[in-house]
Amino acid sequence: MTTTESKTSSYGPMLLTFLAGAAVGAVVVALTTPKTGPELRGDLKDLANRAKRRTGELADDASEAWDGLKGRTALAASDLKRGVTDAANDLRG
Repeated sequence: MTTTESKTSSYGPMLLTFLAGAAVGAVVVALTTPKTGPELRGDLKDLANRAKRRTGELADDASEAWDGLKGRTALAASDLKRGVTDAANDLRG
């Protein structure tokens, strides 16, 4: 694994940690701000809707990344198979 791959693979957990912290912070602010019941419920509903939408976006991004990884893995496996077959044919003469 190269340094670039190592850095890239560590962004996922870091991003999830950041988003979890931001969500907790938003809930704390919403609950500690003096508002009426309907206002607070509306704010929490908006927050939940934004979190749901963002989670969907992250899931789509993860799905695209997974599909790309599967495609690159299939190509690498095909190249490896071709290389092994060529090497075996070369050894046979």
